[in-house]
Amino acid sequence: MIDGFIALYIFALAAILGFEIISKVPVVLHTPLMSGSNFIHGIVLVGAMIALGHADTTLEKVFGFIAVFLGAGNAAGGYVVTERMLEMFKPRVKKETSQEQNKGGK
Repeated sequence: MIDGFIALYIFALAAILGFEIISKVPVVLHTPLMSGSNFIHGIVLVGAMIALGHADTTLEKVFGFIAVFLGAGNAAGGYVVTERMLEMFKPRVKKETSQEQNKGGK
């Protein structure tokens, strides 16, 4: 089993490395990167459901339920954010106002 300090060290290194990598991503590649991370969140959700299915004690079931709940919220929220970001890249269609329509008809 991994010692607590070693696990904390690995977590800190992963957080720093992840921040450095993500901060260097150009804006154009941000949306595809988000889509990829949503896919990973889906895999995490499946893993949480499997872990919940194998839970024996009440504490394990509570932690499993929390993991499934947070994983589902994270995946769903990621798709909502990605959809909103993709909306920014769609061309906008100008709507004619009622005054412009009246002028064009005369």
